[in-house]
Amino acid sequence: MIDQRILKELRGIVGKQHVLTAPEDLVAYSYDGTFAEHRPDIVVRPDSTEQVSKVMKVASREAITVVPRGMASGLAAASVPIHGGMALDTCRMNRILEIDEVNFAVTAEAGVITQTLADTVTKKGLFYPPDPSSIKQSTLGGNAACNAGGPRCLKYGVTSDYVRGMTVVLADGRVLKTGGKAIKNVTGYNLTQLFVGSEGTLGVITELILKLLPLPKVARTAKAVFPKLADASRCVNAILAVGITPATIELMDETTIATIEEAMHLSLPLDVEAILIIESDGMDEEAVVQEIETIADICRKTGARDVDVARNEKERTALWAARRAISPSLARRAPNKLGEDISVPRSAIPQAVAAIKEISRKHDIPIAIFGHAGDGNLHPNILFDKRDPVQMEKVKRAASDIFGVALRLGGTLSGEHGVGSFKLPFLETDVGPIFVDVMTNIKKALDPKNILNPGKVVPGTAPGSKELLDW
Repeated sequence: MIDQRILKELRGIVGKQHVLTAPEDLVAYSYDGTFAEHRPDIVVRPDSTEQVSKVMKVASREAITVVPRGMASGLAAASVPIHGGMALDTCRMNRILEIDEVNFAVTAEAGVITQTLADTVTKKGLFYPPDPSSIKQSTLGGNAACNAGGPRCLKYGVTSDYVRGMTVVLADGRVLKTGGKAIKNVTGYNLTQLFVGSEGTLGVITELILKLLPLPKVARTAKAVFPKLADASRCVNAILAVGITPATIELMDETTIATIEEAMHLSLPLDVEAILIIESDGMDEEAVVQEIETIADICRKTGARDVDVARNEKERTALWAARRAISPSLARRAPNKLGEDISVPRSAIPQAVAAIKEISRKHDIPIAIFGHAGDGNLHPNILFDKRDPVQMEKVKRAASDIFGVALRLGGTLSGEHGVGSFKLPFLETDVGPIFVDVMTNIKKALDPKNILNPGKVVPGTAPGSKELLDW
C-alpha cells in the first residue's frame, strides 16, 4: 500500500484524476499482451517530462518500485508489475513536437502511437519504417524500450536504427538528453542506444528524436505457396543472393495456415508446408515491378507450386489478408497463447521449424509458427488454456525446449519482443556470465536502489528473490 502522504504529493504533481488506486483501475494495469497478470499498488499518469521527473524523485526517495508502461502490447511481460509498486503510464505524453523535413527527423513524445506517427509523416511524403504487429496500438516509447521490429525490418531495420536521440528520466529524477538530429555523433558513449531495448530498467523514456526516410512511391506484393518448407527457406536465400532485398518476406507454416483457414475461410491450401508473403517497394514503378517479377520467378524455380503477384492495391490487400489474420485466428483456436520470437540464422530455419514441430508432438500441445523469414526471426506461438494446470506445465516445458533449439542452432532468445520476465531464466545460457555481470553493473550505476522495473531483463534484480512470474 502507498501511504496517504505520498498519494497527496503525487496528486499534486500530476493531478488527482491521474493518480489511480481503485481496484478496477489496478486490474486494467495488471497485464500486457501476454497471459501474465499482477496488480500494481498505484497508477500514475504524468503528461510531461517535468512531471515524470518529479514523480521519479518521489519514487526514489520512498523506494517505490516503478514500472514504465505505454499501451502494454508487449509479449514478454516486461510491463507487468509483478512486484506491485507504481505503474507509470506514459500515454498522456502523446504529442508530435516537430517534423523536420530538411533533416528527415521527427521529435515526438513517448506516448505517441506508432501508427499515428507513421500516418502523420506520410502526409508530408516521409516514411517511418518500423512496423511491429502492434503498430496501431503500441507507443514509440514502448517500441524503443523493447527495440521493436516488424515485417519491414529485413530491408529497413528495427527501431534502434531510427532512434537518433532521446530524453530519459533517470531513477533519481534527473533528466538526461542524448543524441540529436546530427547524422554523425560519436561524442562520448552511445547512451542513446544503451536505453533502446532496456525495457524500462534504466530510465523512463519521455521523448525521442527519430530518423525518417523518403516515402516509397510504389509497392508490389507476391504470395508463394510451397509444398515443402525447405524449398521456401531455399527461396529466401536465393532471392537475397541475387542482390534483391525485399521490404518483407513473411513465412507461415502449415499449422498457421490451417488455423487461419479454419477461422477466416480465405481458400488457403491445406496440403502445403509453407506460404511466403513477399513485398518489394521503391521510388520507380518499373524497377519495383521488375523486382517482384524476378522474385516470383525465383519462387517458381525453387519449388513454389503457385505464385500470385498483386496487380493493384486491392489485390495487394487480399494477399496480405492471410498474414494479418494470424492473431485473430489463433485467438479463436485457444483462449491463451505464448508468442515467442526466437531468432536463428536464415539457413537454420528448416531445422528450427522441424525441431519446434517435434516439440509440439512431444508435449502434445499445438504450436503455430510464422515470422520474418528474411532475417530468421520466427514466432512460435504455443496455444493453450491457462486454466488447465496440465497444459500450463506443457507450455513451460515447450517454451524451454524452443529456447534450447534457438541456441543450439546458433540463434538467440529474442529478435524483437525482448526478455521481460518470461525469458529471464534462460538469459545467462544465451549471453554468458560476463555479459550478465556487465548488465548488472550498468543497472546498479543507473538505478542503485533497484526501483526501475526490477526482475526484468537483468537477473538477480527481483525484490525478495522472487525472480520468476508465477505462471
